[in-house]
Amino acid sequence: MKAIAPWYEILFMPDPAQVLSLVEAAGRTCYKSEHLISSDSAADFVGRIVASGHHSVIEHGNITVRFVCDRGVTHELVRHRLAAYSQESTRYANYSQERFGSEITVIKPMFWEEGSEPYQQWEKAMLAAEAAYLELLAAGAKPQEARAVLPNSLKTEIVMTANLREWRHVLGLRSSKAAHPQIRQIMLPLMADLARRLPPFFADLAEKYAADIEEFASGPAALGSPQ
Repeated sequence: MKAIAPWYEILFMPDPAQVLSLVEAAGRTCYKSEHLISSDSAADFVGRIVASGHHSVIEHGNITVRFVCDRGVTHELVRHRLAAYSQESTRYANYSQERFGSEITVIKPMFWEEGSEPYQQWEKAMLAAEAAYLELLAAGAKPQEARAVLPNSLKTEIVMTANLREWRHVLGLRSSKAAHPQIRQIMLPLMADLARRLPPFFADLAEKYAADIEEFASGPAALGSPQ
């Protein structure tokens, strides 16, 4: 069994200048103020649009992100609408095969210190689930049948595409203190990343969660890196 930290990678993000120009053109259509477009007017206009709550205008831009996380996190993630998802399938992935290392991979729970009693109990349960899974496959079960014993901590990969408005909604909801810590662990760094890349669309969110972003970036909940 392999235990890893979660991580994400941005697979597609629009060129900042192009998406700002696109959103400005769309937004100014509403006010018929296209004559005010200049070479440097887009960022300020988009900032005002976001601050005013006129977020339908920013739906014209899309971002695609790959998350490597546990299946419990993806169960929450896919509840969000206006998004497209493609997820690693435990029906077809046979983790006993050599290309998977002949083992399952799980995501470390960030809320238990490694070596602590809760962590050891979790690790024991993960090893038992792995043993049962591999034994079922060896006995002739299909992967889609043997997956019945796989845990919520199982590592999975999911690719999510959503528009900028939906990303703001997802990041705001899943970064709050009321959200599950494992989903906050991955959403807060993503929020900070997007705020650096596309500040007119996400800087206000990153400012609101600045203390949380710092806590998750520097503490034991820090993300892993692409394998």
